[in-house]
Amino acid sequence: MKVLLFRDSDSKIEKSGVGHAINHQEVALKKAGVEFTNDLDDSYDLVHINTVFPKSYKLAKSSLKKKIPVVYHAHSTEEDFKNSFLFSNQLAPLFKKWIIKCYTTSNLILTPSEYSKDILKSYGIEKRIDVVSNGIDLDFWHKNLNDRSDFEKKYGSKDKKIIISVGLYIKRKGILEFVELAKRLPQYEFYWFGYTDLNLVSSEIKEAVNSNLENLHFPGYVLSDELRMVYGACDLYIFPTYEETEGIVLLEALASRAKTLIRDIPIYESSFVDGENIYKAKTVDEFENKTVEILEGKLKDLTDEGYKVAEKKSIGKVGEELKRLYGEILHGGN
Repeated sequence: MKVLLFRDSDSKIEKSGVGHAINHQEVALKKAGVEFTNDLDDSYDLVHINTVFPKSYKLAKSSLKKKIPVVYHAHSTEEDFKNSFLFSNQLAPLFKKWIIKCYTTSNLILTPSEYSKDILKSYGIEKRIDVVSNGIDLDFWHKNLNDRSDFEKKYGSKDKKIIISVGLYIKRKGILEFVELAKRLPQYEFYWFGYTDLNLVSSEIKEAVNSNLENLHFPGYVLSDELRMVYGACDLYIFPTYEETEGIVLLEALASRAKTLIRDIPIYESSFVDGENIYKAKTVDEFENKTVEILEGKLKDLTDEGYKVAEKKSIGKVGEELKRLYGEILHGGN
């Protein structure tokens, strides 16, 4: 069995969750001993697509005509497309129609969570949908002894508590609340890692990113090696997102045993219990109160419990699951 793991428009997605998901799949398939290629001109038995660009759709359509099975990975929904870029809310209904067309041009649809599977089913999709986590490489994402000193050498903030978040500069990711927290809590240093061209975002996001707060920093996009150090160095990771299909960055933080505070949203109802394996908040006031309580030691350290959640989604397990599903589709199990 040889799989075409198609990489479409890498430059557009390399810094996104989808880009990271494809990288995870490559690692997972290597661990599972599944042969794969990224080369369209190579020979292959099955196509695995993660993107919804026109070229991806055309490949899916042509592959089915050639009797080559297609697995389409559904990373996006109408819900998480909203509140992202300029005019995204107006374009969301059209985006929904397009992704349904893409995803259903397949033998099997994969999606990262039961939550996103339920959303896809609510669209009326009748194709087989299986849940496979994006996974996390536990061998890579871990804390190192020198992370804090390395962070301080590069970014400063010595003797101050460090709070981080990771994501694009979009409203859905909760960046406005993160900036508000920095305003309310000047005793801590806030760092948002990630980047989006400000020409693509709303005026309120531009204003937030350009806030002249001494304790708020936007270092931009950093590579995985540096991001690993950032998770290991921080005193608290905040994930104020409003909508996800899984949230790779959350798994990275948990695997790195970073203290973590997330928004209380439906996708995390079943896998996370507030006060047991993670801390949750809904409003800015709740985020503010729990941030202080976590950083001042008034709440129990849940990093070990959070790590256990990430451990269940190890990239080795993901590879074995992909291998099993590929085999089913190749042998007519669609």
